[in-house]
Amino acid sequence: MGSISEGVHAVRQAMQAAPPYAVAEALRDAVTLHFAVERVEVLLADPALVTLRPVLEEYAPGARGLAIDGTPAGRTFASQTPQREGTLLHLPVSACGERVGVLSLSFGTPPGTEAVEDLQEIATALGHILCDAYRITDRYHRVRRAARLTLAAEMQWALLPGCGHQGDGYRLAGQLEPAYAVYGDNFDWACGPRGLILSVTDGMGAGVEAAMLTTLTITALRNARRSGAGLEEQAGLADEAIYSQYGGRLHVSTLLMSFDAETGEAALVDAGSPRLLLMRGSQVRHIELEQQLPLGMFGNTAYTEQHLRLEPGDRLIVASDGVYSSRSQGGTEFGGSSLESLIKSTRMQPADEAVRTMIRGLLDFRRGMEVLDDAVVVCLDWTPDPKPGSKPSGPHPGRERP
Repeated sequence: MGSISEGVHAVRQAMQAAPPYAVAEALRDAVTLHFAVERVEVLLADPALVTLRPVLEEYAPGARGLAIDGTPAGRTFASQTPQREGTLLHLPVSACGERVGVLSLSFGTPPGTEAVEDLQEIATALGHILCDAYRITDRYHRVRRAARLTLAAEMQWALLPGCGHQGDGYRLAGQLEPAYAVYGDNFDWACGPRGLILSVTDGMGAGVEAAMLTTLTITALRNARRSGAGLEEQAGLADEAIYSQYGGRLHVSTLLMSFDAETGEAALVDAGSPRLLLMRGSQVRHIELEQQLPLGMFGNTAYTEQHLRLEPGDRLIVASDGVYSSRSQGGTEFGGSSLESLIKSTRMQPADEAVRTMIRGLLDFRRGMEVLDDAVVVCLDWTPDPKPGSKPSGPHPGRERP
């Protein structure tokens, strides 16, 4: 057995050299060769973030996965910290702030601190390699799914940039519900050297028609964004594209935001119904924006930015109407005190776990009710590094894209 640093290098090389569909096997073989590991399993989170599903035992009888809630491996996924379970060690697998799953390792004798650190480095490398492999092989998509996705949901998940991202000075996460049957709601983001651009969309209709409408919307927004357009122009060009296709018959409620992670300034265009909430300290309030026409309603709409400045530690929540308009069996609307209390309960959680908590809270609230609308929740935390004596500076995000 070589030194630990040599072991890390060898395992990385083995994963990188393996075909995309055999990365987990390459990891298992290399880890057991270079470390005192007796058994390896790679667990991937399902789209609903309810279970962790095994890759190496995917064809074994009864390989149904582990619940995220109430298991050591699930606690590793939720907290993104290693957890020990006797001679088992669970390590978080992530890439650029997006939670992918868990690497579970079994030892004859508990590993030392240095070995755990090296194995965590391997787990992180695995996260990046798996994210690349998703584009080339279907194996990991099949493993993750506890049920078949509807065609509309397949279209929507293929549009996503991911479900989480950690940038310089901020953390971002989003989730769709129902994960296996979502049709009109979606989100998109793009990071840059200063911050990010974000959109949350809520398309009309149901099934494939709603998914096609959202696909057109997000593609039009990306096309405008990648051509250098600012938020107002992005909204205008998407408005034209949707109207040209549907003639005003269908439209899309959208919130567009450009966020400067150096200054905490945000530029926003509210074209419809997604709701924006701010948690500052222990207080939650609804940010009232000038609501402008949904995209695609008339095709020649001029959109105007509004501006908001965040303070360090602020959390922004964007929720579609499938969240705040949901009702309980007693007729109470979720978007009032119930949603605010739930957001407050996430105060000590990172953005990705806060989103999972909010979705679970929504499901508990409307338990027993027919689901009439899908839902999306996106969470942005501004966590700038403190710089003694420094003051926020720089151009307004509405004047320069992040």
